[in-house]
Amino acid sequence: MSWMIALLVLSLLIFLHELGHYSAARYFGVYVEVFSIGFGKKLGSFKAFGTQWQFSAIPLGVYVKMKGQDDLDPNALSSDNDSYNSKKPWQRIIILLSGPMANFLTAWILFYAIAIGGPQALSPIIGMVAKDSPAQMAGIQSNDKIISINGTVITQWNELSDAIKTSTGTLTLAVERNETQLFIPLTPRITESTNIFKEKIQQRMVGIAPSGVTHTLDLSFIETLNYASTQTYETSFIIFQSVQKLLTGVVPAKEVGGVVSIVQITADATAYGWMSLFFFAALISVNLGVLNLLPIPALDGGHIVFNLYEMIRRKAPSEAVITNLTIGGWVLLLGLMTLGLYNDISRLIQ
Repeated sequence: MSWMIALLVLSLLIFLHELGHYSAARYFGVYVEVFSIGFGKKLGSFKAFGTQWQFSAIPLGVYVKMKGQDDLDPNALSSDNDSYNSKKPWQRIIILLSGPMANFLTAWILFYAIAIGGPQALSPIIGMVAKDSPAQMAGIQSNDKIISINGTVITQWNELSDAIKTSTGTLTLAVERNETQLFIPLTPRITESTNIFKEKIQQRMVGIAPSGVTHTLDLSFIETLNYASTQTYETSFIIFQSVQKLLTGVVPAKEVGGVVSIVQITADATAYGWMSLFFFAALISVNLGVLNLLPIPALDGGHIVFNLYEMIRRKAPSEAVITNLTIGGWVLLLGLMTLGLYNDISRLIQ
């Protein structure tokens, strides 16, 4: 059952992406010929809003076919006013951006729902204190609760961590211990650590780890909006960094996952309740948004580059260039999909 939910979630996110393209295209008067849920042989269809909506045999995606848009078939181009290629480059760019933007909006809505439901956060309660660390030498003990740093109130562990990393000089920690408040000065030490990409970095640390205790965030309306916006931005930035690290070789190719991994993680998330499911759905939605903006010719980002070129040069790239680059883009994408599937199968075997 959880796998069915995961497949439905993934299909819905792709549907919303294409719905973004569809809505913008219709707004600019582009005739959308087909909105297909799935690929391959058509199983059924109906006509609505001037578009043929159909269900196809292979339910692994959604696509929108607009009049005059087919990079691999020059004969599909049309000079009619209701065709995609007859629109101004800036209008086409908006149509292309609307798919990824729909994904970012979906992620924001999901994070907003999580914020309303009361997300869990790590409490600023000390678990382990490293031997001979600045924290131990200053007298910090396990189960101490950090109330503030240099007068700034601390309510979550990530606030505590950020305050230490970005600090300068000596810090004064307000600590609650056995219902007594203590003020403890300590000076962070520059220490070698690793980031989420397993790169070695130097940062200010005091030698403490969280206890694992969590608490429910009770957010105001403004804090709820801020939570959704911050989560959407931060996850987008991390995914962008992940792609960058993959291309530069920092993240090994074996870490690339395919649709099997996505479905499996989402299915596992359903066992932990709706908040976990919403979180991973938001993460996947952001993934779709970021990846589709990459300047690869077969993706939205590649088409945006073509239109930017046309805006700057006052002429469109030649049909041969578009065709060859698009084929190259598809080869790259299929290669990445094959790599992801190979890694998925290898993990399942192991």
